[in-house]
Amino acid sequence: MEATKRGKKVVVVMPAYNAEKTLGRTLDDIDRSWVDDIILVDDDSRDGTVDLARRLGLRVFVHEKNKGYGGNQKTCYSEAMKIGAEIMVMIHPDHQYDPRVIPQLVQPLLDGSCDAVFGSRMLGGRPLEGGMPKWKYLANIFLTAAENITFYMYLTEYHSGLRAYSRRYLETVNFKANSDDFVFDSEIIAQGVLGGMRIREIPIETRYFAEASQVGLRRSIVYGLSILKMLIKFKLHEKGWIRYALFNAPGAGRTRRA
Repeated sequence: MEATKRGKKVVVVMPAYNAEKTLGRTLDDIDRSWVDDIILVDDDSRDGTVDLARRLGLRVFVHEKNKGYGGNQKTCYSEAMKIGAEIMVMIHPDHQYDPRVIPQLVQPLLDGSCDAVFGSRMLGGRPLEGGMPKWKYLANIFLTAAENITFYMYLTEYHSGLRAYSRRYLETVNFKANSDDFVFDSEIIAQGVLGGMRIREIPIETRYFAEASQVGLRRSIVYGLSILKMLIKFKLHEKGWIRYALFNAPGAGRTRRA
């Protein structure tokens, strides 16, 4: 499906770190008829990710120092919008998430029925069969419940790394004020809540294998505590008791599940 037929420019963004072994497989699964351009942002990898990405014809941006997962996404979205992207699809180049669902991620945004589409491992129905550690599965359920209660909305998962955003979403929220760490993914949803963004989910499956990037138990604990801290800030800001620059973005109203 060409951009002229779609009416909106779709750009895949890849936050990369040591993805040389899996980048090719990830690209092979992307239906290029749904994508106009692919951007890879390398976060100071120690392998041949950058050279391979350039050989494969991707737009490549390199961080000279590691900026973290959130910092990488900031560059991804900023550079995509510079080239006129109207829909940005984040795909991890470690091949853990299946890029073949790009049409399902993109179509609701083309239709204008929502502002963001998230892949959900929980909606997919078999996260443990895909190899997700049980402790990570249980933590995901707990944190998702806490976020649903805080935001007065219902999503089956807030922590998937497979997402598509409209330009409107990213121009409404202050994503550059977010953390450079993993909590970025939850902060950008909280900002969307305050901006009245509409979110839809689609079921996805994930793969867990040696080359796929995974966060260990210690980092996961820090991540979980960071999310809970962010939720407290959100409620304080929403009630007007303490104002946080993180949430000072244009837009009003509540996010709705589309």
